Amino acid sequence: MAVPGKKASKQFSSSTTSMASDEDLQIYCQPCDEEGTRHHAHGYCTECKEHLCQTCFKAHKINKFTKKHTLLDATSMPKVLQHPSTSIDSGQSDALTTPCLKHPQETIKFYCNNHTEFLCSVCVTLEHQATPCNVDYIPDISGDIIDSKEYQVIFNAVNTTSARFQQILKDVKDSTHKSNSSLKDALVDIKKFRQEINEILDKLERQAEDAAKVIEQENNKHLKKVEEICEDITKFLKKSSDKIKQLHTTKQAEQLFIDLKLAEKAIKDIERKLQTMSSNDIKEHNFQSNDVILNLLKTEKSLGTLTQKTLNKECQSVQIKSHEGQIYVNTSKDENSCKITGMTLLTPDLLIITDFNNKAVKMVDTSNQSVSDQLQLDGKPWDITQVTSTEVAVTLPYKQAMQFISVSSDKLIKKHIVKVDGECNGISCFNSNLLVSFCDPAKLAILDSNGTILTTIDGQNIFQLPWYITCNSSSIYVSDWDMKTVTRLNWQGDVIGSGGMSAPRGMSLSDDGTVFVCDHGRNVIEEKSGDCSEGQVLIHNLFKPSAVCWCGNTKKLYTSCDAANVGSITGNFLQIFNLQ
Repeated sequence: MAVPGKKASKQFSSSTTSMASDEDLQIYCQPCDEEGTRHHAHGYCTECKEHLCQTCFKAHKINKFTKKHTLLDATSMPKVLQHPSTSIDSGQSDALTTPCLKHPQETIKFYCNNHTEFLCSVCVTLEHQATPCNVDYIPDISGDIIDSKEYQVIFNAVNTTSARFQQILKDVKDSTHKSNSSLKDALVDIKKFRQEINEILDKLERQAEDAAKVIEQENNKHLKKVEEICEDITKFLKKSSDKIKQLHTTKQAEQLFIDLKLAEKAIKDIERKLQTMSSNDIKEHNFQSNDVILNLLKTEKSLGTLTQKTLNKECQSVQIKSHEGQIYVNTSKDENSCKITGMTLLTPDLLIITDFNNKAVKMVDTSNQSVSDQLQLDGKPWDITQVTSTEVAVTLPYKQAMQFISVSSDKLIKKHIVKVDGECNGISCFNSNLLVSFCDPAKLAILDSNGTILTTIDGQNIFQLPWYITCNSSSIYVSDWDMKTVTRLNWQGDVIGSGGMSAPRGMSLSDDGTVFVCDHGRNVIEEKSGDCSEGQVLIHNLFKPSAVCWCGNTKKLYTSCDAANVGSITGNFLQIFNLQ
């Protein structure tokens, strides 16, 4: 199928140069020949100067780019192939070699502005004819892309995104090294702790052994004493027995009488002594274990726990060089003073903001310090996040929806809307997933770009009014207006840190993990460490700061302020601070 501006094929059949054989007398479809297939010609287009097969001839009649062309049937068409017109640009279509994803045999040649899709000829004919699509032929619209702002924006975004991922890779490598190193230290501590336990148990064992030895020594001492007494008594009694026997033999009655009485008395004394030396005082022993220690070891499941410590760099104090100026963001389309509640930076020169009071999203050129485009929405937008280099997502809390917006050629264009099940406020994007905070009911949700909920974090006892949210690879940060806190969670939803503030609003993360937070109540911007344990005032004397955005490339901080009162123009300005 040929269209205006399309280059005719350079790969002609042999009939273009010779009529020497039967095959050369056949005329073939030139568009099909260009795609590597061969079909007999069924007609001819005088504008495209191409022979067409029956399929291409029919498509030529209905395609909106070619249906007004003059077509000749098989009887009227030229009988030789025509050379391409010299008026057709011969340098552009050679580059159209990218295959179509839906029709791999076809090449991409068109772009649909309504669906932001690349199309081949078949796509245009089958899918983008019935609907009123604004389809452009790529060679016709690509001439100005070389020096365009869109090229610069996307090129810078590609480089910036690449640099961010390189930094993420470096940070992950550094964090992995630190984590593995800390695990080695933890294993040393485990062995040390086990050694301490062993030493305590060894000490208790030695105490038991010492107690047993003391009893054994007392037993032996008592035994020795009994042995000595019994030996002395035995000798005395034998001597007495021998004497009595002799006196009895020699018939010495008087002396026998005396010795018998003395022996009788000695036996009574000995019996009394024997009563004091009873073996009942010697006891047997057994071991009764300390059940407290035994049950403790049985019930405990581990020697201890491996706890995480923050690997983020310490929050470093940033010295403010200057208040660099302000950007006026109120436009002729606005009916009210501005209330800028959300910001996201696509490139160092391109800031996208939400204007709650005027139901608008605005594109701000930070280099020219002016609003370059404005898109009106159906509801009041609250927060905004970058989804891709050319797309953002905006929360519409009162509509319970998220509006996706394309950023292309210095224009903001509405895309699809995703409905959600609650009043959504804060929004942040990481790894193509959207992290959204809800105030009614209070919760967090992780969704894919189609709005499908992947995970829900119940906010009961954690949040009351979580107006803003931001995140990185390791942490989720939520600023809660009612709780007066900035809460840090891991991606499993566990609270791992918290810091108090007067009235926290918008937040922005730096590459080193520092959290910049608007304190609406104290009229300051505070910087907090990644674990929320430390914080200090960075910028003083602002009027109710609401939204904040950090640019790592330029080291600039953008912030918005609320209106002082009805009709006040305070909210019409973005403040710029240079933190280099």
